[in-house]
This record gives sequence, C-alpha cells and structure tokens, in this order.
Amino acid sequence: MALPFLPGNSSNKQLGKDRFHKSQHFDYTNGVPMLVGSEKPGIGGEPLLGQKVKPKYSVYPKGQGVDLPSWVAFDKQVLCFEAYFQEAVPEARDETYRIRKCNIYFYLEDDTIQVVEPEYKNSGIPQGTFIHRHRIPLPPPNDDQFYNVFHFNINQQMVLYSRTFTLTNCDTFTRNFLTKLGVRLNDPATVPDDPYSNLREQIEKSMKPLRPYERCDTLKQFLDQDRKVLRFYCFWDDTESLFGDLRELIMHYFLADDTIEIREVISPDSGRDAVPKFLHRGKLPKHGPAQIKQPGEITDRTVLNVFASTSQGKRYILDSLKTGAVHEEFYKDCDLTVGGEINVWGRRVVITDCDDFTKDYYRLKYGIDDFTRVQYKAPAAPPPPRFVPPYNGFGSEEDSLSSCQGLLPKPPQKDFRKFMEKDRCGLESNVLNFRAKMVTADPVDRERLFIISFYLCDDSISVFERPQRNSGVIGGKFMERSRVKKPDQELFKSELSEYFTAQDLYVGATLCLNSKHFQLLDADEYTLNYMEQHAEEVGRDLKEEFFSSSGLRGVVTLCYFFIYVCACVHRRGLLMGLDCGLSEHEVLVLGRRFTVREEPEADVGLMLAVAQDLLKKKHFEEIPDLARAFAYHDRQK
Repeated sequence: MALPFLPGNSSNKQLGKDRFHKSQHFDYTNGVPMLVGSEKPGIGGEPLLGQKVKPKYSVYPKGQGVDLPSWVAFDKQVLCFEAYFQEAVPEARDETYRIRKCNIYFYLEDDTIQVVEPEYKNSGIPQGTFIHRHRIPLPPPNDDQFYNVFHFNINQQMVLYSRTFTLTNCDTFTRNFLTKLGVRLNDPATVPDDPYSNLREQIEKSMKPLRPYERCDTLKQFLDQDRKVLRFYCFWDDTESLFGDLRELIMHYFLADDTIEIREVISPDSGRDAVPKFLHRGKLPKHGPAQIKQPGEITDRTVLNVFASTSQGKRYILDSLKTGAVHEEFYKDCDLTVGGEINVWGRRVVITDCDDFTKDYYRLKYGIDDFTRVQYKAPAAPPPPRFVPPYNGFGSEEDSLSSCQGLLPKPPQKDFRKFMEKDRCGLESNVLNFRAKMVTADPVDRERLFIISFYLCDDSISVFERPQRNSGVIGGKFMERSRVKKPDQELFKSELSEYFTAQDLYVGATLCLNSKHFQLLDADEYTLNYMEQHAEEVGRDLKEEFFSSSGLRGVVTLCYFFIYVCACVHRRGLLMGLDCGLSEHEVLVLGRRFTVREEPEADVGLMLAVAQDLLKKKHFEEIPDLARAFAYHDRQK
C-alpha cells in the first residue's frame, strides 16, 4: 500500500543538493544569437526528462595512479589498424573495381583519425595521406557525434565520409590496449584479391628484359668503406728529361670504390705552377697507356645474338663464359706496398712511405708489419750558422738581437706563462724580500739598511732603503724595478748577458747592483717558507748537498752535537764552525727545521677583557642566561 502524496510522507529529492543553477541555453555563434540549449542539462546540471548525455570524447575507465588528463596520459600513443576499401572503376576494360589497402591511425590524446594509403610502384593514382588527421563525425543520423575508441574493432566495417572501410587487423599495442579496456576483439579478416593487381603481377613475371644484364652490387663496399682513404708518399724520377727533377707526390686510394688520386707536393720557390691534382680520381689501369678502345668495345657484359629473323624478331642471350670480353686490370689495395712501383700512365712512381691509418689497415687485413721507409734523397744539409753581430749599445740586448733575425723587427717575446704563474694572486705575492746591507769601507754606508725585493714573474729586482733617524741619509727608493745583469761581463758581445735569477739570492749571498755590493742578511717569513717549499726552484737544493759524501759527514757530526748545540746560546756560530760546508742560508734553514716552536699560553685575563668590552658595546642584557649556560657546561666548577 503506497503512502499518500502528502507533505512529510514523500522523500525530498533536494536533500544534500548544493547546485541549483540554470544552464545557459542561448549563445552567439558567428555574431548571431542562436538557441544552443538542446544538449544543455537542466537545473543543477541534472539531465532533463528523456535527455541522453552524449560524451564528446572517449571516456576511459579510471585506474590506479595519478589522475592525469588524456592529452598527458596518452601523449604519442596511437592505435594502428589495417583496413581496405573497395573502389568502383567505371568505363574500364580490364577491371570493374579496385581493392585499395590503407592504415587507419587513431590518436588517443584527442580522438583524431588519420588514414594513410601506402604507396605502390606504378599504381597510377595519387597515394599517401588519404584523410588528414582530425576528428571524424559518425555517419547520419548520428553526425552530431564523433568516433571514439569504442567504435573500433577488427573484422568490422566503419564509414568515413560515405566511404566504407573494413578493418582487417591491428598491431600488438592496439590489441593489448583494447583488451585492457574490455573490448572483445574479433578474429582478423583477410583482404580480398584485387583482380587487376594479380594481372599486373602475372605480366611482370612473364616479362623478359630486352637487354639481359648482370648485377654487380657495390653498395656494401661503399657503405662499409666510405670516407676511408689510404695515403701513400711516393716520388717520380723525371731527371732523365730536359730540366727534369725529382717530383714528390701524395697518392690517395679510396676504399669505397677502388679509385686513385695523386697530388703533387710543390715546395716553395720551385718555379712550378701549383696545379690542383697530378692525376684526377679514377681507376688506374696496370698496363697503361694502351690503345684507346672504340666506343662499345669495353662493356660490363657480353650479349650473344642467337637468333635473328625479320619476321619473328631477334633473340639474345647473356654469355656466362664471357668469351671475347675485354678484361682490363686495375690497381687494388693489395698491389700497393711500401717500396713497390706502380705505372701511372707510363710514369714510374715509387712508393716510399704511408701514414698510420694505412699501416693499421695493412696490418689487420694482410698481416704486413714491414713498413720501412725508402730513402730516395740525401738528407737535408744543416742550415749554415748565423753569426750574430755584437751588441752596439742601442736599446736592450734582446731588442737588438730581434732586429738581426728578420727584415721586419719584432719585439722580444716575454715568458707569458711564467708571468701568469708567478704573478700576484690573492695573498700569494710571489715576491722574495731580503734585508741587506752595503759592503763598503765607508762607516756611514755600512750602517744603512736596505730591502731587496725579487719579483718571480719577470726576474726583476728593486731596492728600497729604510729611513733611519739622525743618519743623515734620505731613505726611499734606491733602485727602480728592473732586471740586473751579473757583474764582470763584456758589454759589446754577441751572446746575451746573464741576469740575476732566484737561484742567486739567499741569506749570506753578495750581489752587485749598479756597481754597489750588497750582502743579504735576512729574509721575511714568506720568503723563507717559499724557499723551503720550492728548494729545486729557488736557491740551492739542500737534499743533494747534504746526502753527498762530504755533506753526510757534516750531518753525522751535526747529529752528535745536536743536543749540545740546542742547549747553547750561540747555536748559529757553532753550526757555522762545523766542517760540513754549510752556508749561512743553509744553517738558517736547519735551525728553522729542528727548532721546537713553543706556542704562547693563552692570556685568560686578556680574553675576558675583550669579551666584556664587546658585550658592553653590543648592549648585551641576557646576563642570567649566559651565567646559566656557563654553569651547565662547567659542571665540575
């Protein structure tokens, strides 16, 4: 018994519903107001009475994973079907219909369809893309809808623009995809025979060529050996002719087609025209020059006329024995060896050498290991010595020497690599600073102190005098930065003068700078560290000197008296007095090496004063938290 239709006795369909909007049924199409609401739903998006919602695109079942749109999930995924359609051929005697095969591609990302017909040889009809890629509507009366993925199945027909296509088969990806969608695929169908295509095949099989030919395939050799060239160095002795001489040649053998090209090496000032090629690329016959053959005398095949009749025509046959054929031998790669001779159109060319690629090729293919170079000319005479005139005093010696090396003088080349490596870089100054005094009998000059700086980037030296109070000498720059020549050298000579280098500067050395003698007394910490780390580059290598026979005795003596020397106040004097051939700089290095450096104890009072001053300046007010942290970490008090 049904309840009466009274308030409170029937269920409210609006419960839980939150959408009550009304769909828009009017819109503008090309500027004209039209009614477009026939497919629009009712209030709240619910379908109207008797209305069926037609999906515009393929609706795929939801699976596990990320919910991506179809144009992302099915990007570059295409279903491929094999199909055919029958086309009527009116007004033709040999055929009434024609079976045309094609491939149908369905793009999953946007439900577009493309039909492509494979091209056949001599078909006589335009083939290729039969229907361009786009969405194809269903046949009437459902032409307001489009084909989707569920309209496809093999062994069925589908109408595309009034043309009926029969799907016969599909590829593996299409079969697996449709099976996962739940589509039950039919069995593959066979393509019916095309009568006219069968007739064409029978005609082609029965046809016999009027000119029987012999196939010679050279494509494999070209694909395997393309861009591979053997290079040989050879010569042609033309001294017997008038004004003839020895001609140097370079021969290229192309492995792709067994052709040879020869180029001539023309030396400067030879008096010959620079022709591009001595022999153009082509096959080189072994027995040339021969009598010129008449046209048609040399052919790739031999054809015999076995039957000739004016009524029944002529019959030809290919001569498999090649009787009467003219064979001409050409040079191959097996005929070219180092030391061998070849005939280049009557010219005797001798092969003298080859490049590394050619050697590897013959070593791998023919097992040849002997590639001894053929000496065909006397070794070049050494160039005559060039006598350099002595220095004339104008400019620097390097500049004067460069003016003697060519007609166009060039500035002397500097060691740019050394400049980049030894130039100042950050905290690395690459400058060696020494404290020095002047070696002289003058008591005033004897008390003057100098700073000698040696720049490793260009071996230049600068001297700076330290100002002293009440000395009567104005301090400052004593010598500009420049390279300094060693003393006792002849001024006007052909050889370049020697300059002071980093090996000449060490503690205890005496330098003569601008006729002034200076003795190096000490060096700064950077200089001593640099000289210890670069013992082979700067100064003398102490290792070689110490481990020699005489130096070893000094080391043994040093080991016996080391404790006594370290306890003595005058360590430097005792080390200098030992008979081990040590210079003052080496004694300084030994003292730095074996001295125990004691680090000063930390001044707790100074640290506290600095911390308190810093806290006062920063207006630090969290003193209780600081005391609590100290008490936590200093548990033993």
